[in-house]
Amino acid sequence: QVQLVESGGGLVQPGGSLRLSCAASGRTISNYAMGWFRQAPGKEREFVATIKRIGGSTRYADSVKGRFTISRDNAKNTVYLQMNMLQPRDTAVYYCAAKLVSVYSTSYFTQGSSYDYWGQGTQVIVSS
Repeated sequence: QVQLVESGGGLVQPGGSLRLSCAASGRTISNYAMGWFRQAPGKEREFVATIKRIGGSTRYADSVKGRFTISRDNAKNTVYLQMNMLQPRDTAVYYCAAKLVSVYSTSYFTQGSSYDYWGQGTQVIVSS
């Protein structure tokens, strides 16, 4: 079992930045691909970013590409989402997710249904 706890959300003005953290416990995240998803009110959950287990390669949703950066620190068992140039359309609850993968895996996981564990979410509100 992996427990994931997100933090770092809050209220920010358009154009501002936030860094979300996802602290894992129970298992080391070094065996997991990690992802960030978000869900805005009245909308379905959507993919934001993912980072591979090995090598740190990343993939982003087109809507956040160039503004958001996902990273991982396996020593701290933590995944981050640096969010810059935030816009009102980024307002959502942001969720961290973990997927157990083989060391040989070369896939990016952009579907929520692929993930094994989820955090409880952290709210991000972008408003003036």
